[in-house]
Amino acid sequence: MYKEEIMKETTKLLLIAAGFLVAYYIPWDHEVIRRSGLEAFLMLQDYARQHVLTCLIPAFFIAGAIAVFVSQASVLKYFGAQANKFLSYSVASVSGTVLAVCSCTVLPLFAGIYTRGAGIGPATAFLYSGPAINVLAIVLTAKVLGWQLGLARAVGAVIFAIVTGLLMAWLFRKDDANRTAGQIYLPEEDGKARSLWQEAVYMLTMVLILVFAAFARPAADDGSLWKAIFAAKWYITGALLIALAVMLKAWFVKEELTSWVEATWGFMKQIFPLLLVGVLAAGFLLGRPGHEALIPGHYIVDLVGGNSIWANLFASIAGALMYFATLTEVPILQGLIGSGMGRGPALALLLAGPALSLPNMLTIAGIMGVKKTLTYCAIVVVLSTVAGMGYGWLVG
Repeated sequence: MYKEEIMKETTKLLLIAAGFLVAYYIPWDHEVIRRSGLEAFLMLQDYARQHVLTCLIPAFFIAGAIAVFVSQASVLKYFGAQANKFLSYSVASVSGTVLAVCSCTVLPLFAGIYTRGAGIGPATAFLYSGPAINVLAIVLTAKVLGWQLGLARAVGAVIFAIVTGLLMAWLFRKDDANRTAGQIYLPEEDGKARSLWQEAVYMLTMVLILVFAAFARPAADDGSLWKAIFAAKWYITGALLIALAVMLKAWFVKEELTSWVEATWGFMKQIFPLLLVGVLAAGFLLGRPGHEALIPGHYIVDLVGGNSIWANLFASIAGALMYFATLTEVPILQGLIGSGMGRGPALALLLAGPALSLPNMLTIAGIMGVKKTLTYCAIVVVLSTVAGMGYGWLVG
């Protein structure tokens, strides 16, 4: 215990020293550095305005609810190391069709199921699937970039979720067995205050609040259905909030609600600071979409033309480092393709970008460790590179 305290204090000291050295030596009088610093805070502002209230806060409350109200045995039944593999990976790989979330909004949900004992395979399949298999994004991709690219994105994302989960489960099978030891055979809790259908309705209501609150503005030429949903999103969200309040009053006791809030706050303390640092770093290095920062945008365009292994690998790595808000990757790619980006690298970026980002990586490392995070990111980048090359070869 004493050594752990020493390590914690040493880490704090090193972080303080690093912050001081950065503030002391960074050349803010250089125009590029000033612009990059401004881009970092402008990206943080965009993130705060577009995602914190409508995406992250509902996601944190869902994660808190999973941690408090969903029994560990229930999680293990579908996502545990001993769960039926076909069922667990099937559910995890298509979860993104329900959750229209970005690579950062999915993190509280991933933390919720992982800390409740889910196997690393199904948990990482869910982590990839959440932002990657977004129905709205796939439809928009097909409409703006062509049906071939939209179809390739949809099929590739489902396959990637399963393959990534299976590889993570195999590579870390010993760690997973040790982590879930003693949890696999836990019996279902007795004396539950609510029935299964009540808990299902309660969780579904919160998921729908997340979906409708984060519903993005449709394009001008989108169908009338999406426009009608967007126009009514706050009325629907308000009605769902009222329904949720009624459920909380009728089905829950004060102690349960207190535990829910405490669990939600715990996830926020763990995840939110890392997200802020990651967004600032991504903004400083790459800037907001369409804006220059430390790394000029034309370098990326010059490097991803054609269908070479380097172009696909670079597109995968660049996509993995960049932060894409939900649906923003499509107009960005539209501009990149128009500037000469190859179709193969475009798919590689589509498969790696929405599922990963620098803020996402930093936060995952805090949840499941640096080694597993680096392995997960490497799997996604390699699979995206291979898929991009294959697609580029097929479409010529």
